[in-house]
Amino acid sequence: QIQLMESGGGLAQPGDSLRLSCEASGTAFSVSDMRWARQAPGKKLEWLSGISAGGTIFYYEDSVRGRFAISRDNAKRILYLQMNSLHSEDTALYYCVMMNGTVPGWWGQGTQVTVSW
Repeated sequence: QIQLMESGGGLAQPGDSLRLSCEASGTAFSVSDMRWARQAPGKKLEWLSGISAGGTIFYYEDSVRGRFAISRDNAKRILYLQMNSLHSEDTALYYCVMMNGTVPGWWGQGTQVTVSW
């Protein structure tokens, strides 16, 4: 059974940094592409970043490229999202997603990030 558990969210001020983590159960983590997505109230889901199973291929959505960095530790089954230079527009519920082939397969419950003075 695959379960994903995000952590690391919280309240930050503009310009601060946060690191999100996503711990995965089961054995599929090391062979699965992973994604981070977010959703702000009243807005559609936004796909932020992705990383290949081996950790060698990445992508970033334009609004976070250069500020956010995705990484993974397959031995520990943890996915990370380092978020730097946070903006108020980064306020959202952040989700960890395990891909099932080319489609989203499993979702975490989300961790809230709020960026505000």
